[in-house]
Amino acid sequence: MQNNEPTIIYEDTERLIINKPFGLLVHPTKHADEPTLVDWVLKIHPEVKTVGEDTARPGIVHRLDRDTGGLMVIAKTQRSFEHLKNLFTTREIHKKYLALVWGIIKNDTGIINKPIGMLRGAPKRTTHSTGKTREAVTEYTVRTRYPEANMTLVELSPKTGRTHQLRVHMASISHNIVGDKLYGRKKAKLPFELHHQFLFAYSLNIPTEQGPLHFEIELPDTLQKILHDLT
Repeated sequence: MQNNEPTIIYEDTERLIINKPFGLLVHPTKHADEPTLVDWVLKIHPEVKTVGEDTARPGIVHRLDRDTGGLMVIAKTQRSFEHLKNLFTTREIHKKYLALVWGIIKNDTGIINKPIGMLRGAPKRTTHSTGKTREAVTEYTVRTRYPEANMTLVELSPKTGRTHQLRVHMASISHNIVGDKLYGRKKAKLPFELHHQFLFAYSLNIPTEQGPLHFEIELPDTLQKILHDLT
């Protein structure tokens, strides 16, 4: 994990705020045998091993996909784990993402309110599931339109926390996230080099007893260069 380690943004006795790099799994899966964010956490804080409800996911109260980067909060104590879990359940933790998507989004703002379920016979989520679905709501705000590249930079604010929610929702309105290998436009040719999807969690707001903790980080240099070259 030498060249793929998270960066610590903030730390106190209860929680750890990190910038997860693209390409890093959050926790072990049965399909992948590779270093994970959990391995890194236990390396620097072995006491977190007993925190949580799942021994494979100590301290983990939410996740980012392997090919999504950005801000995450990790619980360092059981008290913090229960508190953060409750805040996510009651939707009191607010996250914002930046995404580059295909197509020119016409409206400056919008809300995508489409339940998400599994796609039968495939490891994908969809808004057209004929089986069990769960409520999913995403707000979006256009940041920049790039007509020549037929792309739009958009800020995404998930109001629910469904697996692949932002990727599925943007695909459902025909504005697939650029670089998304599962829900993206597979035949589209990129005018730049990109080895992961352009989806980055740049803002995180967490209420605490001492007042709100708010964090914002800039896009990685590689993504900033892509946007610069598109202008």
